[in-house]
Amino acid sequence: MEDRRVRNWGCAKFVALLLALVLTVGAGFWFLGQSVKQQFTGPDPVTVAQASLQGLREQNRLSTFAARYVAVVTSKQSRLGMSAQKTLIMPGMVRYEIDMAKLQQKNVSWDANTGQLTVTLPPVEIVGPEVDLNAMREYDGGGMLMRFTDIEDRLDAANRKAGQAELVRQAREATPMKLAKDATRRAVERSFLMPLKAAGIDASVRVYFPDERPGSSREVWDASRSAADVFGNRW
Repeated sequence: MEDRRVRNWGCAKFVALLLALVLTVGAGFWFLGQSVKQQFTGPDPVTVAQASLQGLREQNRLSTFAARYVAVVTSKQSRLGMSAQKTLIMPGMVRYEIDMAKLQQKNVSWDANTGQLTVTLPPVEIVGPEVDLNAMREYDGGGMLMRFTDIEDRLDAANRKAGQAELVRQAREATPMKLAKDATRRAVERSFLMPLKAAGIDASVRVYFPDERPGSSREVWDASRSAADVFGNRW
């Protein structure tokens, strides 16, 4: 009786070892199959692009261009039959930024037929101006009126407000806005293109802004392939 129990235990142990061996070999063939499949099919461009998208979003704000402007404004005040004026020369720096947190998966599309990735960025935002106080210059006229009244304080306040508005106006002109967009476009194109090239994917990247319309329609990513499937969380 005891020998039969020993034999049964030995058979069960052998079967368990055989089953473990089969599972191990099967797993090995599965991983080998996946490796061969990856070798022949290559990396998924959507997955690579999603990783680049996540990296850009984590930067929060992207600033690729800045410019320095000079505002020259003059304010005048009259009182008691006299007049006074002050002219202010105000230099300031303005930065052009993109809020990358607003960049969503729907803003990126992949065209498998042409191998082109299309990105639509949020609009360019102007940050500033950062006024260079040490470089500011003032010129005034009407000393008597400014000496005995509060006219000078009023003129200074009006000039500071007008000067900042003038700096922003200059920053929004067509030429600097185009330069800012082009600089941002190049930076974002590199951010998507370099990982694709590193993965061996022959692709092109086109970047647009909301006020620019692509020349042709493109399919968006399949909604079933969300970023959560890749990164394990939701944005």
